[in-house]
Amino acid sequence: MPKIVNILAISGSLRALSSNTALLLAAAELAPPHVRIRLLQGLHELPMFNPDLDGREPESVMRLRVQLCDAHAFLIASPEYAHGVSGPLKNALDWVVGSGEFTNKPTALLNASHRAVQGYSALKATLSVMGAQLVPAASLTVPLARNTINTRQILDTPEYANVIHLATRELVAATLAGQE
Repeated sequence: MPKIVNILAISGSLRALSSNTALLLAAAELAPPHVRIRLLQGLHELPMFNPDLDGREPESVMRLRVQLCDAHAFLIASPEYAHGVSGPLKNALDWVVGSGEFTNKPTALLNASHRAVQGYSALKATLSVMGAQLVPAASLTVPLARNTINTRQILDTPEYANVIHLATRELVAATLAGQE
């Protein structure tokens, strides 16, 4: 049996019915038995980044860092707002830019819209600066027909499920290769 791979899924959306979160939950359901994909908790609890708090970060930031440290890899799906990275996701990344949780960890990006290219590019640039090991073969667009789609609908659409399965397989392969 292969080694257990822990992937932290990070949604850049705070919407209750987010298609980006639905993508990540679908990935968790499609994951093989030796892969655990869990959704990041507490993104909405993070205060706005303030470098004056360096060394005395709020508890919510410390919980974020623990979740990031416990992961072998990251799977991120985020909406694009005004051609940029969503505010909640960018804020979370700002809190950990200097603490190293992304350094050398395989990271894949799922894009829920073929039109969302600027935010996707900005997110890739930010993660590269943070030292994440971006996995291009696992960073794919899942061309959702609409932004009000749930996890069950994604799983029931082979076109979507196949892309998610491919992204997850490639991310796991990169993670295991890095652990050898």
